[in-house]
Amino acid sequence: MENTLHHQLKEIFREKDAPIEVKLGRYRIDVINGKRLVEIQRSGLSSIRDKIRNLCDQGYLVDVVKPVVARKQLVKLTRKNGKVESERWSPKRGTILDFFDELVYFTRVFPHPNLTMIVPLIEVQEIRYPGQGRKRWRRKGNFLVKDRKILDVHETYEFSKVSDIQKLIPKLPREFDTADLAKALQIKRWEAQKIAYVMRKTGCAKEVGKRGNAILCRMATRKEAAAELKVKNVARRKTLRDVRAAIA
Repeated sequence: MENTLHHQLKEIFREKDAPIEVKLGRYRIDVINGKRLVEIQRSGLSSIRDKIRNLCDQGYLVDVVKPVVARKQLVKLTRKNGKVESERWSPKRGTILDFFDELVYFTRVFPHPNLTMIVPLIEVQEIRYPGQGRKRWRRKGNFLVKDRKILDVHETYEFSKVSDIQKLIPKLPREFDTADLAKALQIKRWEAQKIAYVMRKTGCAKEVGKRGNAILCRMATRKEAAAELKVKNVARRKTLRDVRAAIA
């Protein structure tokens, strides 16, 4: 069942009178804004990877809306339809860098000439009640989520090309490793390793060698990024032809 958060996102990114929940071939599309298909994805990007790649390769213009939770208010009920027992703000804060946690699983799709990733930073309210659900291990304090809703939208980022990713990265040495990246972004090195992986796989950065066991990279130029995208597109078209030939 659709929760409030998903419904709100559809309304936020839906143009006036745009159709929703439209069947297109074997897929269901959340919103169609003119010539652009809009996919709202609250959960992991990996689950829609093939769908989005197929739609883009078929020539459709696709916007994928993937929110990042910047702040969360936790509301605890006494039971599923009970009274509010407590309210508090989670100490965990999200940033746009959390988007890389999902982009790690989407580098075979992004960048694509027909694809735009839209990332709103949102403040949400999560309503919980005591329960175990299908959890194998039952313990005190387990809960189920009744609903999630948006309280505020802080900022919205758009990514359609690798230079949009490069804009998030502070000034680095010409050749850098994940230690340099972690220092520049003020994050842990294992977090920087995921970001560096995305940068390499999307063509945002080029691998140039090693420093000890660490991979050395440099930022790709616009020409290099375009060449990388061209190679990806040729590979995509070949795969699509092979699939069609196998079906025929």
